[in-house]
Amino acid sequence: MSSTLTRPVTPPGAVRDPVAPRRRTRIFALPQARWAAAALVLFLIALPLQLLGAPAWAWGPLYALTYITGGWEPGWAGLQALKDRALDVDLLMVVAALGAAALGQVLDGALLIVIFATSGALEAIATARTADSVRGLLDLAPATATRLSGGGAEETVPTEQLAVGDVILVRPGERVGADSRVREGASEVDQATITGEPLPVAKAAGDEVFAGTLNGTGALTVRVERDPSDSVIARIVQMVEEASETKAPTQLFIEKVEQRYSLGMVAATLALFAVPLLLGAALQPTLLRAMTFMIVASPCAVVLATMPPLLSAIANAGRHGVLIKSAVVMERLGQVDAVALDKTGTLTEGTPRVTDVCPLNHSGLTEEALLTLAAAAEHPSEHPLARAVADAARKRGLELPAVQDFASTPGTGVTATVDGRTVAVGSPDRLREPHPDHPATALATRLEEAGRTAVLVEVDGSAVGVLGIADRLREDATATVAALTTLTGTAPVLLTGDNPRAARLLAAEVGITDVRAGLLPQDKVTAVKEMEGAGRKVLVVGDGVNDAPALAAAHTAVAMGRAGSDLALETADSVVVRDELATIPTAVSLSRRARRLVVQNLVIAGVFITGLVVWDLVGTLPLPLGVAGHEGSTVIVGLNGLRLLRDAAWRSARDHA
Repeated sequence: MSSTLTRPVTPPGAVRDPVAPRRRTRIFALPQARWAAAALVLFLIALPLQLLGAPAWAWGPLYALTYITGGWEPGWAGLQALKDRALDVDLLMVVAALGAAALGQVLDGALLIVIFATSGALEAIATARTADSVRGLLDLAPATATRLSGGGAEETVPTEQLAVGDVILVRPGERVGADSRVREGASEVDQATITGEPLPVAKAAGDEVFAGTLNGTGALTVRVERDPSDSVIARIVQMVEEASETKAPTQLFIEKVEQRYSLGMVAATLALFAVPLLLGAALQPTLLRAMTFMIVASPCAVVLATMPPLLSAIANAGRHGVLIKSAVVMERLGQVDAVALDKTGTLTEGTPRVTDVCPLNHSGLTEEALLTLAAAAEHPSEHPLARAVADAARKRGLELPAVQDFASTPGTGVTATVDGRTVAVGSPDRLREPHPDHPATALATRLEEAGRTAVLVEVDGSAVGVLGIADRLREDATATVAALTTLTGTAPVLLTGDNPRAARLLAAEVGITDVRAGLLPQDKVTAVKEMEGAGRKVLVVGDGVNDAPALAAAHTAVAMGRAGSDLALETADSVVVRDELATIPTAVSLSRRARRLVVQNLVIAGVFITGLVVWDLVGTLPLPLGVAGHEGSTVIVGLNGLRLLRDAAWRSARDHA
C-alpha cells in the first residue's frame, strides 16, 4: 500500500527542477491560419453586400481579395507539386473557383476558396499543437541530476550526460533523471505519467523508477539502467511522433483518387476545348462549352456532399461535450469495430475516495469518531489518500480537533497527537507487524480482496479500525460499456497499468472480460497493434501521458478532457470535454449516421454531375441551366447534411447507441 506523504519540501542546498513553461504555438503564428481568417472575414463582408443588392464595385473587390488571400497558398503549393509531376485537388479547386468567377459565379468560387483555406488552417493548427505536446513531454524529465562519485562526492550534471551504471541521488521533491533501480533509501514515487496509477508507489532497494517521475519525501540513491535517450519518456515521444507520421490506408487511397480525378478533369476540359477547334469549330461556342463543362464537372457538390454532414455532426457533438478535431476523425469514428479502454481516469474518476469506515468492535468508536481521528491526523498531509480521508470527514460535516506533533514516514504512514492521544494512520503491512489472527488484519484483507486500499488506524498503539479507499467508478461506465458492446458487436478490452486484481474486479463490475493489466505504454501499443493486426479498427479511450502512444497508434482515439494530460488531449482525435463516458457511444452512432448521409449526398451529387456532363457533351447545355443544375445539387446536398445540426439528431443517435 502507498503511505501518506506530506507536501514535498526542498531541503537546504537542493535545487528543485524549474517548471518549464508550456510550449504552445499561437494560432495566428501559423500563416495558414492568418490567410484563412482573412479570406473568411472578406467573404463574410462581401456576401451580405451582394445579397442586399449593393453595386458590384462594393463587393467585387472583396471577393477578389478573398480569392487572393485564401487561394494563393494552395494554388502556389499546387504549382510547386506540378514540378514533381503531381496534380492535387487543391489546385483543381482554385482553378474551378477561377473558372466559376470567369462565368459570373463569383460567390460559388469564393465559397470554395474559403472552405479549402479553412480546412488547411485547421490541419496546420492540429499538427502544430500535437508537436507542442510532444516537445512539452520532454520537460517532464529534469535538466540536471546529482551524480555520486565512488567517494560519495556530489556532482550536478546534465541528464543527457548520464550513462548506464552511474549512481545518482534523488532528493525529496525532485524528479528522477533517468530510468534507474533503487540502491538505497525508501520513498514513494508518483509515476502516474508512466503507468497511470492514481496513487504514489512505495519504492525501496531493488525497485525500478522511471525518468520524469516525482519523488516523495524520502531520499533515494539509484543506479542508472538505461541511457536517457532510451528512457520510457523518450520512447513515448518517439512512438507518438512515428504514429502521427503514419498515413492510414484510407488516406493513401484518397490521394490516389485525387490524382486520377485531377488529371482526368484537366484532360477532359482541354480536350473539349482543343479537339473541336482542330476540327474547325468556332472559338466562342467551343470556349463556352468547355467552360460550362468546367462548371458542371466542378466538384463543389462533391465537396459539400461530404463536409456538411460531417461538420454538422462535429458541431452537434461539440454542443454536447465531445470535441471532434476534424471531419476525417468524425468519419473514422463511425468505422470502429473494437474498443480499448483505460481504467484510471477513464472508467474511474481518478480520485481516491473513502468507501468503508470500519471501527473494530473493542474500540468503542463509532464510524464518525473513527473518521474524525483519522482525518485529524491526515489533515496536514498532501498525499492523495490523506486528502480522501479529509474530504470524507468534511462531507459528513465532522469537526476536526487540533493536531500536534505531526510526522510522516515514507512507506509507512503518519502519526500525530490528537486530543492528547497518539494517532497513527497508514498501511496495515508497514505500520506494525501483521498478525493473521488480529481482527484488523482480517478486516484489511477482506477490504483488499474487494479491490479497496486498506488504511489502518491506531490509537496509543492499539488498532481501532480500518478505512477502505478506492477510486470510484464513473456512474455511466457500465451503461457505456454495454452501449459500445452493442455498437461494435464485441465487449471492450481493458488496458491498464494498474494491478491485475483491481483491474479484474472493476472489469467484472462493468461487464468487461478481456483484461490486460500491469501494462507500460509500449505494452498498450502492442495490444492495440495486435487487435488491428487481426483486422479490427480500434477506438482507444484514455486520459494520461502513458496512454498517448496507444492513442496515437489507434484507428481512432478519444481522450478524457478534465483530467487528461496535455499530450493525451493533443494526441487524441477527439476529447470528451466533461468526462461524460456516455457521450462516446453516442458520438460513434452520430458518426455512422453522418457517413450514411455522406453516401446519400455523393449519390445525389454524382447523379447531377453525370447528368449535366452528359447533356453538355452530347447536346447543347445552356450555361444558365448548367449553373442552375450545379447550384441546385449543391444546395440539396448542403441542406441534407445540415440536418445533423439539430438536437434531435443527437437524441436519435443516443437512442440507437
